[in-house]
Amino acid sequence: MLLLKGRHEVLGGLIITNSGVVLRGQGISNTTLVAAGLDRRTLIQIRGVKKSIFASVTIPIADDLVSVGQTSFHLESAVGFQPGSVIQVIRPSTKEWITQLHATDMGGGEGGGWKPYSYDIVWERTITAVESNRITVDSPITTAIEQHAQILNIAHAGRITNVGIENLTLESTFDSVNPKDEKHSWCAITMENTADTWVRQVTFKHFAGSAVALYETTQRITVQDCISLAPVSEIGGYRRHTFFTMGQQTLFLRCYAEHGRHDFSVGHCAAGPNAFVQCEAREALDDSGPIESWASGVLYDNVNIDGNALTLGYRAGNNAGIGWAAANSVLWNCSASVIRCWNPPGATNWSFGSWASFEGDGVWKSSNNFMTPDSLFAAQLDARLGTNSGGASVLASRRLQLMPRPREESSNPSVNKAQELAAAAHQPAPQLLDYILNASQRDPIPSEPGNAKRIEEIISGSSRVNEAQTSNRKSEIANHKLVITNGWLTLDGKLIIGSSTSVAWWRGNIHPNEAKEFGLAITRFVPGRVGPGFTDDLDEVADKLVANGDVALDHNYGLWYERRRDDHERVRRINGDVLPPFFEQPFARSGQGAAWEGLSKYDLTKPNPWYWSRLREFADIADERGLVLFHQNYFQHNILEAGAHWADSPWRSANNINNTGFPEPPPYAGDKRIFQAELFYDVTHSVRRKLHEGYIRQCLDNFKTNSNVIQFISAEFTGPQHFMQFWLDTVAAWEREQPRTRPSATLSPSDGERDGVRGRTPIIALSSTKDVQDAILADKQRSATVDVIDFRYWWRTDKGEFAPPGGKNLAPRQFERQWRGGRPNDTNLASM
Repeated sequence: MLLLKGRHEVLGGLIITNSGVVLRGQGISNTTLVAAGLDRRTLIQIRGVKKSIFASVTIPIADDLVSVGQTSFHLESAVGFQPGSVIQVIRPSTKEWITQLHATDMGGGEGGGWKPYSYDIVWERTITAVESNRITVDSPITTAIEQHAQILNIAHAGRITNVGIENLTLESTFDSVNPKDEKHSWCAITMENTADTWVRQVTFKHFAGSAVALYETTQRITVQDCISLAPVSEIGGYRRHTFFTMGQQTLFLRCYAEHGRHDFSVGHCAAGPNAFVQCEAREALDDSGPIESWASGVLYDNVNIDGNALTLGYRAGNNAGIGWAAANSVLWNCSASVIRCWNPPGATNWSFGSWASFEGDGVWKSSNNFMTPDSLFAAQLDARLGTNSGGASVLASRRLQLMPRPREESSNPSVNKAQELAAAAHQPAPQLLDYILNASQRDPIPSEPGNAKRIEEIISGSSRVNEAQTSNRKSEIANHKLVITNGWLTLDGKLIIGSSTSVAWWRGNIHPNEAKEFGLAITRFVPGRVGPGFTDDLDEVADKLVANGDVALDHNYGLWYERRRDDHERVRRINGDVLPPFFEQPFARSGQGAAWEGLSKYDLTKPNPWYWSRLREFADIADERGLVLFHQNYFQHNILEAGAHWADSPWRSANNINNTGFPEPPPYAGDKRIFQAELFYDVTHSVRRKLHEGYIRQCLDNFKTNSNVIQFISAEFTGPQHFMQFWLDTVAAWEREQPRTRPSATLSPSDGERDGVRGRTPIIALSSTKDVQDAILADKQRSATVDVIDFRYWWRTDKGEFAPPGGKNLAPRQFERQWRGGRPNDTNLASM
């Protein structure tokens, strides 16, 4: 598909799910595809469907040792394997290997180490030869296999191939007033379940995350002659990973980045080999190198990191649990401010011809000197492929079109050579950026449309189809409305019966084989990644609820933003290297100052567009699918119990620009607990009162068009009566301001009606301790705002009544620890 000259704005994103699709512009200075709007989506996703078909039997490797670099090994049986078969070679991460790497504990005696079989290395290879029980594959093993490895036959039913993005600029809009703005597109191009695909001659501007991110299901991808400029984001973790790979046999050739973090980086257990060849990071804000656990077989060849480091080795920090990040990897004729090269137990990292300050016990050769050949990658390519056939013999490496870098003798030149060098010194040195910009001259990409059909000719009838589909969808949504009928919650005239599911509060990691274990969380965000444990696909969440017989999702915002706080410490973090997954908060960052976790402070007067749009999108799906969203306005857990609950809270004075007036430093009881509920619920404080009112109104505004949302005051609410009164009064004031019409004769009186006049009235749940509920229900004016009564914080059992008082600064579970009467059964609840 050819994009003609001009700026083409996209409010959503492009998803390529078929093989053989090439998206081409008419030149990086002529064609620009713009990610417009406030959403954090990826501009272009290239992804097949994960439908790998595995053999029913795994075959063990018979060799005691398969060394690094080998392409042949013996199986216990090679029956069923043949040349051309695609296999997986699985090296398990055994307890013994983890112990050898000293990765069972990452410090402090607090654990956080590697779990057996969560760090398996999985190579995908194609068999090139079978001789008896010995097979040969097309690419080498990058980590030694000592024992327990297995082979699987595999077929990729859903993998796509031969996709290209080329000859254009990809750009994200952003808020020019805020240099740390993140309310815009994060990733330009991501790839999954993709092979034999390329990105070439593309310029990227203003993205917060990655220009190109290749995930673990990618193979044989080339990213060539690409430039990343002016990223816009916080200076923090999992931002600006400009050119990133978790795949195998991926090549980044002549790529340039400015002001990035981890510009040329490799992810979790990337099996390799992967290569970065003739790449440059200018004014880098963090180092390049493997940044997650045990990436092996990585080559950095003629890579220059200006102003920062290039690292092969160990990454400390028990929260991330990374440990050894690079193994059996090579630096060749590289330069950086600092080059680190360390050897992990049982593996080696090498540095050849490095220019830098040096750290590490790796293998160092010819430091502060140049190695021959100039490019190891080019030399290996020639060794593997030799010369092209036909006509004059040309080395295969000529096709790389590497930028010439003369490295002749200049220490003791002849007189004539000295004059030649002096003349050349009048001009700036040749720059890789200029060489990349001239790629269109060396390697022109045809971009004239000729007689190709315009897109309007191809899809001329689809607009009417789309209009009909949209109309049908709206009609379907209108038919699934939550109505209170004679005190019952009904949907389409039927009683709603089923369970509710809560969201994850704070746990998780982004290891592909572990992420899905941590439950769903519809406002959890992982840059560039969609799926269970990452950024949840909301349709998939709804499908799962329906399949499990759940009728409601109970949502509250996350306990804290990022995973470093999982350690429950209260300390200010040393930097903004926040760890995903990110549990997004309802408020936007201000771009000013530094909150306790290292990113900029919150502005409690500005909503986080991504957070609220995710909730609204799920509410739309709930309307369509006949599901219910319980929307907890607040989350009391932040203001009681462990002090860490308060440390990163947006409401804490140190974390916002709004002068919320909470004491600093926080008065941690016993230097570990927090009791801020009384202050939090104090609406006589003029600043906090106004902020509360604005926030509650945002909770209501967000769901104006949704009928299947029930509003609750807070998860775990044991707060005082006066705050419940304030909340209900704010809701009632908001309702009075909404457009009002007389109710339809066919509408149930309880469905959106206050005093006989129907406005945009949300369904309000009274969720609190018994004394607060009783007081509200005895208040004629405020009880009129209530539609639903929730009994989760008090109940009766056969042993008595559990009814803790409100406003006593204890959490529900703290009250329950003092109660010995158990939880209610269905009969107990019915009797209430």
